[in-house]
Amino acid sequence: MTEEVFHIPYGDHPSQFGVLRMPGVSGLSPVVITIHGGFWQSKYGLEENDPLDEDLTRRGYATWNIEYRRVGEDGGGWTGTFIDVIDAVNHLTQLEERFQLDLSRVVILGHSAGGHLALWLASRINNVQTDEIDSTLLVPIQSVISLAGVSDLRKMWDIHEEHGGVSHVASFIGGSPHEVSDRYRLASPIELLPLNVEQILIHGKLDRHVPVDLSVEYHRRAIEQGDKVRLVVLPEVEHFMIINPSSSAWKAVTDSLETSKGSSR
Repeated sequence: MTEEVFHIPYGDHPSQFGVLRMPGVSGLSPVVITIHGGFWQSKYGLEENDPLDEDLTRRGYATWNIEYRRVGEDGGGWTGTFIDVIDAVNHLTQLEERFQLDLSRVVILGHSAGGHLALWLASRINNVQTDEIDSTLLVPIQSVISLAGVSDLRKMWDIHEEHGGVSHVASFIGGSPHEVSDRYRLASPIELLPLNVEQILIHGKLDRHVPVDLSVEYHRRAIEQGDKVRLVVLPEVEHFMIINPSSSAWKAVTDSLETSKGSSR
């Protein structure tokens, strides 16, 4: 199976592009949209996802690894980053026919800050938007897989404050929860529940970057509100092992994808 790789812009800014990997198979391909982490900062880019995308493409998925404007770039943060991820996903409608993409089988997979954006995107599916981000998601999402995702922006801000460091959340949103409370309400996945789409949360117990407690509490709250959500806590696993295809943790990700694929039939 020979994969093909395409670098495709979805906007005019240098960071508005995605890398599409196609499996060398005939027929329609299910799609995994991957969103990288790095606390939304410009010094971290989508190449972090290359190894996992290569692995998923070998397994028969088309992968759409999206870049977006981040903090430190013109237009990054609130609201540009949010608009970019919607535009990047919507761009698949323009690629669907040429690349034989099956847009009835689309999964969003995000790691860390990318997990935040993946869950946030899911909140746009069935809701009429009346906020500052006047963009509509055009692609139906079958499920979301959050890998060590920042599912609670207020809690993450608290954690950074407790440690006395710079709050990447505040840089991203444009202020603290006290200063721009409305933005946190509009941007934090835990405050947008229920999402009314299947969610799988995978988190390592040894994660020191994004504590597993965020996913545990998000899962509890989502279940309470009737969402279809599953939590997988991996012992002896830290933040980056979860996106390493050569690690033992990666099987939890591929198994979740297969389960999700099966549930669409």
